[in-house]
Amino acid sequence: MKQEDLQGIDAALAAALPPGALYTVGGRVRDEVRSAVDGVPHEVKDVDYVAVGLTLDELLPRLRALGRSELVGARFAVVKVTLEGTTVDVALPRTERSTGVGHREFDVHAGADVTLEDDLARRDFRMNMLARALPDGTLVDPYGGEADIRAHRIDVLRAEAFAEDPLRMLRACQFAARLEYRISEATMAAMREAAPLVATVSAERVRDELVKMLSARRPSIGFEAMREGGVLAIVLPELLAGFGVEQNEWHAYDVYHHTLATVDAAPADTLTVRLAALFHDIAKPQTKDGPHFYRHEIVGEEIARTVLSRLRFSNDQVEDVAALVRHHMYVADPEMGEKAIRRLIRRVGTERLTELFALRAADIAGSGLPKRDDHNERFQERVSDVVASKPPFSVRDLAIGGDDVVAMLIAKGKLPGGSRGGPAVGAILGELLEWVLDDPTRNEHAHLLRRAHELAAENPG
Repeated sequence: MKQEDLQGIDAALAAALPPGALYTVGGRVRDEVRSAVDGVPHEVKDVDYVAVGLTLDELLPRLRALGRSELVGARFAVVKVTLEGTTVDVALPRTERSTGVGHREFDVHAGADVTLEDDLARRDFRMNMLARALPDGTLVDPYGGEADIRAHRIDVLRAEAFAEDPLRMLRACQFAARLEYRISEATMAAMREAAPLVATVSAERVRDELVKMLSARRPSIGFEAMREGGVLAIVLPELLAGFGVEQNEWHAYDVYHHTLATVDAAPADTLTVRLAALFHDIAKPQTKDGPHFYRHEIVGEEIARTVLSRLRFSNDQVEDVAALVRHHMYVADPEMGEKAIRRLIRRVGTERLTELFALRAADIAGSGLPKRDDHNERFQERVSDVVASKPPFSVRDLAIGGDDVVAMLIAKGKLPGGSRGGPAVGAILGELLEWVLDDPTRNEHAHLLRRAHELAAENPG
């Protein structure tokens, strides 16, 4: 959402509340200051307001006079208000005091007696402890957040901040990557002290912060902050295992730093490729044999599945990333025959080819050495030409279907009448696909049916 799109909402809320009561807070204010300091363009993602000096009983009627308003967090005194088709949060200021471990138990107090400064102090970093008064636009900065933004610095107000909410350690790292800010020494020291507590953060929340980090121009900044802060050893020990593992003469970096360079080189707008870059050499530490890493792509596929499932990525994401890791060592031979190319496409899947080629390009860039030749580009052209010719790459592309095979097997007495199929049907279709991959001209119904009869005769059982 663009800043100008919120002006009407700002004005409506400010008019509905007493003068001096309304402030916008959160990432919106931080990004406004960043834009003013560094000229960074931004769109508003978080639309949060704080209304001071009011009780909930006083706030709700004023908001309901504007539009649909629902109290969604009575404990936190948060109201969702829908204006001009946009839903925003309006909350009373609150304080929070940790009473447990890992952001699980808090004593929360919200109300008219809580000051704006108290509310800002409970937030994660100084750069986020900013507010802007509405409607006059005065910046409220009691804790030096603007100075941190000008210094490109991430800093906590209190050393206990990470112990109170261990997720903040991951947030610090993803902010460092996305904003390209440095984490202050005091904050890094606090992170190292609290690092074991990151194990108490739910897998889903860890995943979400990693996804944000992987959207950065240089995710390596965030992963390095995680390593230096002791967080990586807990969240992704498989990645840290590559630190100091030397490679052959085709790489300038150890496995860990090559992985980070590959992630940085992968397209930032394609999460699947970024994840595949993160995991493509994940098995090298345990498959190292002198200068070689035999079968690291095969072992890496299983590690990728395990870790991504542990982090609660979707099944589709797990399958796509695992496939890219499994096949990232494909041979890019521009002289490869079409039969071999068709089989490669079949193994990878036409829908994954673009991402596989992007991963290879990132892998080459991540080597840290000059590019040697144009074999990959020429091979990609060959693959594109084969795809464009539209040969069959899956059972769905065959000119014969499962019903045809079922009918043939019933006629031969190999399936009972009325059967809907079984393993034998899938096995025959698979054999037919392999037959057609050798020669796409065989993909005609009559040829396939005749071959299906032959296959059934060759397998009496």
